[in-house]
This record gives sequence, structure tokens and C-alpha cells, in this order.
Amino acid sequence: MVEAIPSASYSLTIRVEYPHRAGALGQIMTAIGGAGGIVGAVDIVRMGQKRSIRDITVNARDSEHGRRIIQAIEGLPEVEVVNVSDRTFLIHLGGKIEVTPKRQLATRDDLSMAYTPGVARVCRAIAEDPERAFNLTIKRNTVAVVTDGTAVLGLGDIGPEAALPVMEGKAMLFKTFADVDAFPICLDTRDPDEIVSVVRSIAPTFGGINLEDISAPRCFEIEERLKRELEIPVFHDDQHGTAVVMLAALINALKIVGKRIEDLKIVITGVGAAGVACAKILLSAGARNIIGCDRDGIVYRGREAADTSGGWFAENTNLEGLRGTLADAIEGADVFLGLSAPGVLSVEHVKKMARDPIVFAMANPDPEIRPEEAAGHARIVATGRSDYPNQINNVLCFPGIFRGALDVRARGIDEEMKLAAARAIAGVISEDQLSEDYIIPSVFDERVAPAVAGAVAEAAQRSGLARKVEDRNEMGITSSGF
Repeated sequence: MVEAIPSASYSLTIRVEYPHRAGALGQIMTAIGGAGGIVGAVDIVRMGQKRSIRDITVNARDSEHGRRIIQAIEGLPEVEVVNVSDRTFLIHLGGKIEVTPKRQLATRDDLSMAYTPGVARVCRAIAEDPERAFNLTIKRNTVAVVTDGTAVLGLGDIGPEAALPVMEGKAMLFKTFADVDAFPICLDTRDPDEIVSVVRSIAPTFGGINLEDISAPRCFEIEERLKRELEIPVFHDDQHGTAVVMLAALINALKIVGKRIEDLKIVITGVGAAGVACAKILLSAGARNIIGCDRDGIVYRGREAADTSGGWFAENTNLEGLRGTLADAIEGADVFLGLSAPGVLSVEHVKKMARDPIVFAMANPDPEIRPEEAAGHARIVATGRSDYPNQINNVLCFPGIFRGALDVRARGIDEEMKLAAARAIAGVISEDQLSEDYIIPSVFDERVAPAVAGAVAEAAQRSGLARKVEDRNEMGITSSGF
């Protein structure tokens, strides 16, 4: 197994005290390098005649690797490790988001308009016409990020409290990339009826609902029920965000290898929430030959093993009824989509694929096959990691999708809106810029969210999901408030 590259996600700031003489700092750097760490910033804390103190920032591969680096420093004569700070934990101290007012309350007049008595007139206006909540409250730009903590990242069922840091991070991404205000809602229940009831009850506050990290098969039922019962967009990002960005990457990959989606043999490992959504969007985009594999082998109609999608996957894929293992499915495949577990795809598997194989190994944090292993065998490789080229990252999708949906007050998000988002993401990269290592934009590409938002808004208007926005005076002068 190829070792992971040290990254900022396991970054330490190590405060060291050492003799103030030539070569002492160099010995520390050599020890860090010998242990496999990558040095970033080196900052002076105090310089003395006999002893000096510096803060050294070091990237490690994982927590255990970080401990080995510290031990290597501690093993040096006359060197003392004064303190170690985990930079990732420091970022999370006290939480990562806050609520701040948009208007100052500096005078009595300010208070009388923002709160009582002036606020009463705004309340009456909304009571008479609830649609006005979209313009006169946070509803127009606020999304609830809802989870029960049962399927968090690669961590699994860790509960609502432990899921909160991820949901806070999601809220940060919404604001940073699309100026959408989002708030985490972590629910202490796994009962689909209770989750639906709670979300339905809090929905008046929000312009959209982003479901997150809810395990299959409950996530399918919860999303479908909420979509039926609410008049605002409901979007399970683990399903549809992954699917949209995957399709965007595939659109561009096919331009490089010169193949059509209709002609592809596509193999998917992992037929949970993301795998099912990927299959659905691929079929909507024109794919015909999709074969799914799970821990019990190839999924086929009538198989006794559980199908988390309630039978949809088995009924709509593998039309030839192929049976066997991943090794049987991968023979002659054009595309491999990994949404499963580390190491399930081998070099031998890739060698059995068709000409110019495309491998999207999206398991996080460790992919189904590392790009270093697939190099020279797969024409194009993508992962879910930020430290390799071609990162398939949901942040390319969900901020722009909700931005577009909120802008037109969409009642929902349909398949055409998702397809439009995928095409918009792919279209950010011009054909003369495309290469095997650049099929998907960077998450920091400022063109992505506006492009997705515009495409989604147009698709919502075409499909009739956009509300008709009347030309009214929202300043209140012509309202019943006067």
C-alpha cells in the first residue's frame, strides 16, 4: 500500500526549546524530515543567549505519524518539546460559525423598528401574505443543514453531537462559496417519522433543507417524504451532490478519451445513497450499461442480498443479469466509480478494463485505489481528496445549487436542475484547458458557484419549479402595514 502524503489535515505546531548554537535548529529539521514530516512555517518565539524557542509547523500523514515525528524531536540531546498544538483542533475551538446582526442597534429608533413596536407591522404583513416571508425574513437566504449523525464522512454512525463539527463546516462552505446562510440542525433521533416531523416543523424558518450524513436506506424515505410535504427545496447532498460532481467530471473525461456516455460500460462499487444517486443521474444523462457491486458481489434482479434503494438499483441496472464479483464486472469496463471502501480496486482490475479506462475512486479519506497505483494503467484518475488532482468534491455543487434555487424561490430541485448543475461545472473548464489531470475545476474557482446558480435557476424556470415573483413594493409603503 502506498503511503499517504502528509497534509494540513494532520498539521501540528510544535514548540521546541533548543541550544542557541549553530546547527541545533538544523538537527531538529533533519529529525523531522527523517521521520517523514513536511516542515511549513518556522516562527521565533524567543531568542536567548543560551537557549531559543521556536514554533515549527509540520504536516503529518495521520495521528500516529504525528506522534512519531514528536518522538524523533524528543530523542535529540538538549532539545525539549515544550508544547504541541493540533492545528485542526484549534480551528474548531468554540465552533466555526456565529450569528451576527445585519443592522446596527445604536439608537431607540433602531430598536423600535427592528423589534417592538415596529416589528409588529411586518409580522401582520406576513400573516396576511406568507410569501412575503421570503423578502422580509432570513428565509430568503437561509438553509438548514440537517443530520442524525448516522453516516458521517468516513466515520459512520457517530451520533448528532459528534456530527456537529461537520455540519458547522458545511455551513461555512455555503457562506464562503455562495453567500448562503446555513445553520446546522443535529437531531437526536434515528426514527424517519420523527426526523420528517421535526424538519417539517422547522421549515417555515428556512428557504431550503440540506439533508446530510443520514444512513441508507432511511435517507431515501426521509428525502422523498420531505420533498412531497414541503414547498421548498430538499436536497440530500450525500446522494445528489456526489452524483452531480461525478457527472461533471465524467463529461469532461469523455471529451479526452473520445467516448460517448451511451456507449460506456460503467461499474459502480457501493450501492448506498451516493451509488444509487450516481446511477440515476447517469441514466438521466444517457448511460445504458451500469453494473453495481456491493460486499455480496454484483447486484442483479432477484438477488437475495439487501438492496438499500428498495429494489430500484437491481431493477434499473445490469440489464443483462451479469453475476459474480467485481473482477467479473470490471472486465471490459470503460468507467469505474468507487463509492465504497479503501483498496477494493487493484491494479489487476484496472488492467482488465477497456481502452483508456476512467477510474473515479471516491472513497474518503482512503480511495478504492491510490492514484500512484493506478498511474500508467488508467488514462484518467479522480478521487475525493484535495491532495491529488481531479478532486470530486461536493462543494463544487451544493452552494451553487441552493444559490440558484433560492434566487428563484424554487419549490424543489428536480433532475433537470441537477443535470444543468453538472453541465455548468464541466463547462467552467474550456476544451483547450482540459487534460488528464484537469477534468474538474478547483473548489476555489470563483466561476463555479455563479455558473451553477445561473444554470439551476434557468432549469427551475423551464421546469415550472420557480415561483412567480410579483413586482411589489417590499418597502411596505403600499402594504396593509400602513
